[in-house]
Amino acid sequence: MSAAAEFDVVISGGGLVGASLACALAALPLRVALVEAVPVASAAQPSFDDRTIALSRSSRIILDGIGAWGEVAALATPIRRIHVSERGRFGSAIISAEQQGVDTLGHVVASRDLGAALWARLGAAPGVEVFCPGSLQSPTVEQAHISTTLDAARSGGQLRARLLVVADGARSSLRQALGIAATERSYEQTAVVGNVAIAGAPSASTAYERFSAEGPLALLPFRDGRYVFVLARPPAAAVAALALDDAAFLRLLQDGFGHRLGDFVQLGRRSAYPLSLVQAQDITAPRAAVIGNAAQGLHPVAGQGYNLGLRDVATLAEVVADAVRSGADPGGAATLARYAELRRRDQRNVIGFTDGLIRLFGLAAPGMGPARGAGLLLFDMLPGAKRALARHTMGMAGPMTRLARGLPL
Repeated sequence: MSAAAEFDVVISGGGLVGASLACALAALPLRVALVEAVPVASAAQPSFDDRTIALSRSSRIILDGIGAWGEVAALATPIRRIHVSERGRFGSAIISAEQQGVDTLGHVVASRDLGAALWARLGAAPGVEVFCPGSLQSPTVEQAHISTTLDAARSGGQLRARLLVVADGARSSLRQALGIAATERSYEQTAVVGNVAIAGAPSASTAYERFSAEGPLALLPFRDGRYVFVLARPPAAAVAALALDDAAFLRLLQDGFGHRLGDFVQLGRRSAYPLSLVQAQDITAPRAAVIGNAAQGLHPVAGQGYNLGLRDVATLAEVVADAVRSGADPGGAATLARYAELRRRDQRNVIGFTDGLIRLFGLAAPGMGPARGAGLLLFDMLPGAKRALARHTMGMAGPMTRLARGLPL
């Protein structure tokens, strides 16, 4: 590549969030470039690994709207109930799809399956050009464009666009190069993840979130009657848990969850990753927008990370579509200001909710345990409170984008 290649939108990062945005923008008369550092089929691709995602109801609707849900629907497991409790305490709370008048609250899907569906959709999108493996650096803002240097196996040179979108993860160097600082606070926890078979478990459509002094344990229904577990523990305890043989680790899970579902009998492969809260101080810069984990990296409690990032996608795609239709600049200051304004409240609320859960159930002050149990019991008896939380869980609280309402861009 010699002269700068011209695009309307350049997306840095072809993981779940970046690929979702490329699929959404494919419906518009735009030239889009998607740049991803790791080949999608590679075992080293971090976005499309063995982990699973709890998709909210609105995320499923958005994925359907961008043409990716059909490829993954048969591989997804519906969530119809969410059960929240604390180990060793009375009181629990249950949110059900039936109570909310919907068929499902969400779905559980493997990251690998969703990634394959998104990239299959991109393969049929004529307006999207993919550079993989490749990475972007040295962004330079001009009056009507932003230029970046492409470091790619296929070719190098410059990519020039009216809008640059940063979707390359919580530790994005491109975000930093744009002058957007980020804060990071470790939770001093590591997530141990895998899947487990439970003998005698009922039909799998309930997701469980069980809190304890050591950290939360989530169980998500998955295909073939198995459950995905996410066990958050202090780093040393997580290392020790990973070193256990299967029988000992099954006992650890059983002790943490109890016998409500039955006996934990068979483990899949285990892996681990550290947990922290990462927040970009801004989600826009001149000619640039930040989405997904590059904007906010969350604790996996309540499973909100990709769902929040997908709402970033739906909002950015909508403001870009509106700009294109009105003849405005899709990367101009007015478009970016509208994106930032529309996302600010949702991002703040979800970050506060997930961070607050970890803080609340981590408090060991005298009387806090019984108070939390009483609070869960009271919450379970308040339909209005449950309805409000259910709408947040489904990604349907506050103003909703056209894609989240099942409408075209």
